[in-house]
Amino acid sequence: MFVLIVVLSGFGGTALMTGVMWFIHRAGWANADMIRALGSLFTRSYENSLRPGLAVHFVAGCAFAVPYLLILRSVGTDNLFETMAVTTAVGVFHGAAMIFVLLALVAETHPVERFRTAGVDVAAAHIVGHVAYGLGVGLTAGLLGI
Repeated sequence: MFVLIVVLSGFGGTALMTGVMWFIHRAGWANADMIRALGSLFTRSYENSLRPGLAVHFVAGCAFAVPYLLILRSVGTDNLFETMAVTTAVGVFHGAAMIFVLLALVAETHPVERFRTAGVDVAAAHIVGHVAYGLGVGLTAGLLGI
């Protein structure tokens, strides 16, 4: 049962994060096209990066759901609100860690030029996206009764 909750929660969180990042990008607030940025790390081109980016993002989202759910189990939340609050808070820390990875390790060496610059706007978009991921994981896990 835990594996099913991990997959569904990871999928729910990743879907919400993907939607939020897409909205931020489409609104022009930041270069937050994370799916294509991730996919083009593998394809080395923007044009054919959508499908690999989605696949990698959703697999990673399911994998990252494991520590979120283990934290939930260790905290022992009693209701949906507490579950969502804990996972949203974890999302803030997850986002901060990913900003470090993005800025320090990925941006400067990215194979696609449009993703080589990552400023404060991109960092903020990743925080917001990871908060959405945490919220989605918590909502899904809470509704499934973890």
